Amino acid sequence: MRTWNLEYDVPENKQVRVLIYSDAKNEADDQFAIAHFLMTPKCIVEGFVAGHFNGNPQEYGVGNTAKASYAEIEKVLGLMDLADDYKIAMGSEYPLENETTPIESDGAKFIVETAMKDDPRPLYIACLGGITDLASAILMEPKICDKMTAIWIGGGNYPEGCSEFNMKQDVNAVNILFSSTMPVWQVPKNVYKQVSVSLAQLQLYVKPCGELGKYLFEQMVAYNRKMAAKQHWPHGEVWGLGDSPTIGLLLFENELYDVYDEVPAPRVEPGTWRYIHDQGNRKIRVYKDANARLLLEDFFAKIQINFK
Repeated sequence: MRTWNLEYDVPENKQVRVLIYSDAKNEADDQFAIAHFLMTPKCIVEGFVAGHFNGNPQEYGVGNTAKASYAEIEKVLGLMDLADDYKIAMGSEYPLENETTPIESDGAKFIVETAMKDDPRPLYIACLGGITDLASAILMEPKICDKMTAIWIGGGNYPEGCSEFNMKQDVNAVNILFSSTMPVWQVPKNVYKQVSVSLAQLQLYVKPCGELGKYLFEQMVAYNRKMAAKQHWPHGEVWGLGDSPTIGLLLFENELYDVYDEVPAPRVEPGTWRYIHDQGNRKIRVYKDANARLLLEDFFAKIQINFK
């Protein structure tokens, strides 16, 4: 396991355990969040679950997107000199068919195994996409709800809700998580889009940082070219590092009550993607602020310290 060029450490009692659940090859931002987590001593990474993006399979084809995510996580680990240092578990290639039947993938089993480990440090699962395997894990072993907190990038703006990519990947999974007792920190669409970065910033601050920085920049430029025919998104020179708030919430003062609301978890109506409130569910955190300045500057500092 490599060490990082940071002239400080984080006391063990301030560290948290994190399981990273990523549809890494769907777009071009998961890779930044993964690298950031791995360079952050507060976060003890337990491993990875490779998630599907079957609702937008692109050139990989239906039933092959979790494999693409798996390969991309391997790629980032290799560029960071961490090949073989972390377990990657394959998630389901398909969403759930209903809210009662789990898909017992290796990813879902790894979530249960990690949650049930005897370790006093808090455990979080950072969900950077759809959450099929987390929902399956809850159905397989409900006791994990008392063992971990889910940080989920997904869902429409509150209170109404709207169409949102990660939610649409598996709405059954979202409703399972919302109706469970697991603590949830939700980062909805209007908040994760706050973490905007320009390609010029990435060229200046990230591209010069070794093979990792070069890859992070070039794969984002390549994805922008790939999606050029879409008029409304992406925007040409600016990208949202929308998955990175998962680490941002753990970095900054997560007990700052003015940056989130606590609301009873709603239900999501399939097809309209709107929230149905008054379900009698426990309260979840719904974030209103992602502290983009701290998040981006911390990432730029860490990649420059470690890979220049």
